[in-house]
Amino acid sequence: MTGASGRIAGFLRAAWRDLDAPRIVWLSRRKPADILWSPGARLSTLPDCDTVIALWGRVSGTPEDLSANIDLVRHSADLAAACGARRVLHFSSAAVYGPGHALHETDRPAPANAYGHSKLAMEDAVRALPTGPTRHCCLRLANVVGADSLAPALRLHDSPVRLDRFADGTGPCRSYIAPGDLAKVLRALASVPPDQLPDTLNVTSPTPVTMQALAEAAGRPVIWQDAPETAVQTVSLDGTRLAGLIPFLYLRDTAQQMIDDWHTLETAP
Repeated sequence: MTGASGRIAGFLRAAWRDLDAPRIVWLSRRKPADILWSPGARLSTLPDCDTVIALWGRVSGTPEDLSANIDLVRHSADLAAACGARRVLHFSSAAVYGPGHALHETDRPAPANAYGHSKLAMEDAVRALPTGPTRHCCLRLANVVGADSLAPALRLHDSPVRLDRFADGTGPCRSYIAPGDLAKVLRALASVPPDQLPDTLNVTSPTPVTMQALAEAAGRPVIWQDAPETAVQTVSLDGTRLAGLIPFLYLRDTAQQMIDDWHTLETAP
């Protein structure tokens, strides 16, 4: 697993302590990590593994900064080859789609921002990799509760949460996944036979939730403001393909369940 120093990684480490999961070896250029390693460093010292989960990547910055997401594809493939991995799970994003409801993996991507464009270019780079023994799957990740743009406001216990209100009187609606559920999904996908993994896969809870519901579940008051013309009201993903691939997993689908999961992992020792 690459990207050991990110916020999502912290949630995953806490969640995996309670899962019957194989050993996870975390790679990062800085602590916390099991192995300090960065792209370009020697590969021969790394252990064998069955799956590489490429969590690393840039989420903000200039288009030039975000182009690092494309460069990391080659490094992920090199890692897999050096470690004998049968599959690589590349972290993409729902941002590749742009606005929309129940967006399916077969829908035409239409990114609305530079981050979405960089992740779509990353997916193109994955598809351009030479055919070989390793299967590559791009995970189009929904918002992770506790690690998205709303999370900082939910942590400010003395301040209300400001949300955009759209013409129909409601606020933003998004597909989310609880951080503990993301750990379960990754654990399950690491056991799926490589030839059954699709090229792209939405990773999301079954039901989208409103940001208002998340704020209320966290016990936070909401202050409404008129949505600017550039604001996006809905980005929701179709999780049918994921459910068909790992039908044995129950994923939390209410705002309260997701907030409770986040709080549990946030306070884990």
